[in-house]
Amino acid sequence: MIDQLFEFVQNHPVLVAAFAAVLTAWLIYELRNANAGGVTTSEATQLVNREDAVVLDIRDKNDFKAGHIAGARNIPQSNLDSRMAELDKFKSTPIIVVCKHGQGSGAVQAKLKKAGFERALKMRGGMTQWQADSLPIVKK
Repeated sequence: MIDQLFEFVQNHPVLVAAFAAVLTAWLIYELRNANAGGVTTSEATQLVNREDAVVLDIRDKNDFKAGHIAGARNIPQSNLDSRMAELDKFKSTPIIVVCKHGQGSGAVQAKLKKAGFERALKMRGGMTQWQADSLPIVKK
């Protein structure tokens, strides 16, 4: 089996080099973006407890009512532009953006930073990770 691998590498060096280049580029991209402005659930909890961070839940109203982090503010991502003024008083406070899976919060984080929010952060894994870590949620 190993002999076949070496034979393949010898017969197709350009293909193997291209694969290695793509793999390396993908790993670098993932490593750079994995931690860019993101916090874990435990880091988010510490920010709320120690620095009075604001939790901004960008899920729709029904998902928010089904369960959310205590004290979170719900501004659905689709309404953010029209309701941005509600957050103006928190420009120097940490704002933790939470979505369902942690994928949609990056765009909102970037929008907040562009609007002058100094400490806009996204929570990695979103509410799915919060619940997977068995952290408390509020249902209203």
